[in-house]
Amino acid sequence: MFNFLNKEKFKIVSPADGKLKSITSVIDEVFSSKALGDGFAIEPTQGILYSPIVGEVSMVFPTLHAIGLKTKDGVEILIHIGIDTVKLDGEGFETFIRQGQKVKIGDMLIKFDIEEIKNKVPSTDIMVIFTNGEICEIINSDIQVSAGQANIVNIIKQRKNN
Repeated sequence: MFNFLNKEKFKIVSPADGKLKSITSVIDEVFSSKALGDGFAIEPTQGILYSPIVGEVSMVFPTLHAIGLKTKDGVEILIHIGIDTVKLDGEGFETFIRQGQKVKIGDMLIKFDIEEIKNKVPSTDIMVIFTNGEICEIINSDIQVSAGQANIVNIIKQRKNN
């Protein structure tokens, strides 16, 4: 009879070592405008991407610069490494996962040659985007985080109940 907006917190950890940034500070407007969804970014200090959640790999781009993950509760995440990295056609990227594979927090997903990539693209930022309308609140922006570090952002999963 009534529609109430329930707010459920969803837990996620940092997928990489680096500086935690607001998605609005990313230099690509598709990400900074939240056109794909809300999220956060990491300016990586190392070229290793780890799983920030427990879930399943829903997609691996052929160029290895982006992957999709999905939790058992239906939260869908797009993780995109760098700006304009699709143009590298997989050069400098190595994947350790495949579509349909189950992952847990801390599993290595992708290695990338950060020094090689840095010289060929405008940014190596790693964007973590919530594509189902979740709201991302950064707890402390512009701090150094470690891969696997919890309590970096609050994700509010919005659902309407009927």
